[in-house]
Amino acid sequence: MKTQAQGNTMTEPQGVQAFHQGELDGGHFLVQRCGDCSRHIYYPRESCPHCGSTALEWKAPSGLGTVHAVTTVRRKPADGGDLNISLVDLDEGVRIMTNLTDVDKDDIAIGMRVQVHFAPTMNGTTIPVFRP
Repeated sequence: MKTQAQGNTMTEPQGVQAFHQGELDGGHFLVQRCGDCSRHIYYPRESCPHCGSTALEWKAPSGLGTVHAVTTVRRKPADGGDLNISLVDLDEGVRIMTNLTDVDKDDIAIGMRVQVHFAPTMNGTTIPVFRP
């Protein structure tokens, strides 16, 4: 089984998680869409959690979403300071746990519209984060 996404070929030995991380590291945010039930899926999986199908394809979402919930983890400044953790509902219908950037933590509100961008992690990989 081979799947095309952004011009790259994914083969079974690499796995969906490794393929997904490679796309994120390249600046591409992808979600899966089930070819049988037509629902979008995120975090990537080998089969659809809604209907069990393995007919999954990679799609580039709009990158737009709405803040569903938010909380702040209080940390010492030496540990990186406070960290917001948000649940964002993508316009495609999936919910992602993420961080909001480029906004004061006190200004984050449920219902706020946000857009994806990318942030490096301490281990050198890239993650999707959101900003207003």
